[in-house]
Amino acid sequence: MTGDTAPHVVEDLLGLVQLLSDGSVIRGDESVLRPREPFPDVPGVEWKDVVYHAAHGLRVRVYRPASASSTIAGGGGKLPVLVYFHGGGYCLCSFAQPPFHAFCLRAAAELPTVVLSVQYRLAPEHRLPAAIHDGAAFLSWLRGQAELGAGADTWLAESANFARTIISGVSAGANMAHHLTVQVASARLPVSPVRVVGYVLLSAFFGGAERTASEADLTMDVSLPVEMCEQLWHMSLPVGATRDHPVANPFGPESPSLAPVELPPALVVAPLGDVLRDRVLGYAARLKDMGKDVELVEFEGQQHGFSILQPFGEAADELMGVLRRFVYPAER
Repeated sequence: MTGDTAPHVVEDLLGLVQLLSDGSVIRGDESVLRPREPFPDVPGVEWKDVVYHAAHGLRVRVYRPASASSTIAGGGGKLPVLVYFHGGGYCLCSFAQPPFHAFCLRAAAELPTVVLSVQYRLAPEHRLPAAIHDGAAFLSWLRGQAELGAGADTWLAESANFARTIISGVSAGANMAHHLTVQVASARLPVSPVRVVGYVLLSAFFGGAERTASEADLTMDVSLPVEMCEQLWHMSLPVGATRDHPVANPFGPESPSLAPVELPPALVVAPLGDVLRDRVLGYAARLKDMGKDVELVEFEGQQHGFSILQPFGEAADELMGVLRRFVYPAER
């Protein structure tokens, strides 16, 4: 008589991602994460999806204002480019989901910018650094678009000022924005004639083997509990890796020093109601100690990912103003 060898669930993330004993993955319906009420539309923005990696079937959603003001935009009427990576702990979500879509619509309209919202492969089917490789492939694709000039995608050729590109993201997307910016700044990822002039981390998703004070404070009423953070890292990092892996912890024992890297100006947005608050504040402080150009903006009482949890809330309104000043420093 043989035992039951049928695959069984060994890890369950909210019932949405189940990892089985044979390594296979079952995904649930993420529509349960959607807001109950639809977000309002943002008039005056057009968008479309473009394939940037045919082999992996990966797309980028391109947003641009229907009419760009050359007075505001400069650069011959072309707009800065805001590359945006969605969140989800590297395991969940999609660039096409309503919260991320709404944020990108607002950014395109109100900054204004050409927003490029990037799809990437998710763990645990594709463990890290697969997602970061996808981000690098996207920036290489963007470099190719810039080199094509008039032969590039029509919208990019007409509207994108590649010499004013900012890399951004929320949560895991902010983690990715950090790593890609480091690759570009250290010349490991050539992107010229694209020029990265800054990067933006919104509610960055960082980790570490030992909990910080805010992570250890289990009395905090948070949208993202520390236990879920740790589960997301466990399901997304290489098998056997700890949360001090360089992808999770940019200042971990195996992480290369950022001191010699000539990083572009950074905007670090820290919601103070976030269980990851100490990691985000610590990131900004460490870079400042190295002499880097870092603007830290704190949002009192806001939760992790507030920019997409309530993309039309008062804090998101304030954030749009902060972003505009960062994208257009001459207006400060």
